[in-house]
Amino acid sequence: MLLDDLNWRYATKKMDPTRTVAEDKVTRILQAAQLAPTSSGLQPFEILVVTNPDLRAQIRAVAWDQAQVTEGSHLLVFAAWDNYTEARIDAVLAQMAAERGGLTETLSAYYTRLKAMYLPRPAEVNYEHAARQAYIAFAMAVAQAAEDKVDVTPMEGFDPAAVDEILGLRARGLRSVTLLPLGYRAAEGDWLQGLAKVRRPLDQLVTRLD
Repeated sequence: MLLDDLNWRYATKKMDPTRTVAEDKVTRILQAAQLAPTSSGLQPFEILVVTNPDLRAQIRAVAWDQAQVTEGSHLLVFAAWDNYTEARIDAVLAQMAAERGGLTETLSAYYTRLKAMYLPRPAEVNYEHAARQAYIAFAMAVAQAAEDKVDVTPMEGFDPAAVDEILGLRARGLRSVTLLPLGYRAAEGDWLQGLAKVRRPLDQLVTRLD
């Protein structure tokens, strides 16, 4: 049950560097991110799977020295498009037409209106919109990891510009948004392990408007 899985997970503070997440589990986590809903189906982000020890060491150095970056077996970097472009939107449209039996007038008109709305906007506005879409996929990855009993540490605590430089993201029209180390909790040394999960009660978090 998803709620049981979400209660099991926590932001793991110390991972066991001797344990490796199996590739089939990594693939399922990536597939969950792939299936996330995004605005107009654009999926305006990419996910980098970093296992190279040298790259992860460099990223750890610009991520407040958080050990999970190197102690986990995989590091997922969610990177959003730096802007919406006609070519990027047209590529999405072409894939939809190819997989749904051809380009319809309705589909073409929808993406023509979308380009008229997105393309004139400042690049920073479009990047922020793309980053919010990346966060949806990020959350789906966290949930799938919990189902597979893979520990993760969701991270915003890093220098995005430095990570972009290390991974050459700007040349690809991308900007890093979040980091997600994958691994397994260490048996000892994690101050958060075993503590109660603390969340605001529903009556404070949710307002019902009947």
